[in-house]
Amino acid sequence: MNNVIANVSKWLTVPEAAELLGVPLGRVRRLIEDHHLFSVKRDGVQYLPSETIVGNEPLPSLHGTIVVLLDAGFTLDSAIEWLYTPNEVLNSTPMAALVAGKKSEIRRLAQALAL
Repeated sequence: MNNVIANVSKWLTVPEAAELLGVPLGRVRRLIEDHHLFSVKRDGVQYLPSETIVGNEPLPSLHGTIVVLLDAGFTLDSAIEWLYTPNEVLNSTPMAALVAGKKSEIRRLAQALAL
């Protein structure tokens, strides 16, 4: 996963995410647990990709997309890896496509992986 995680443009710590969202640290942790956001632990510190927060809110399409991937049999780590792996069909990463508003296309691709 380390290779694809290099595709993350900027990382935020949980306190930075809480400040950006205007919520307590515990709320950010709950958003991570409920898959509205996700984090990667490095050197004992949780980091969130900055693109998962848009307009001081979690990226709306992220939660459902993660749920679709988990339902398709992905682990959370493999779902994160898939989101940041360049995709030839999209000419970008699925995460970049989500940020660009291509939720339906991403979910169709994710659902096809379950078949």
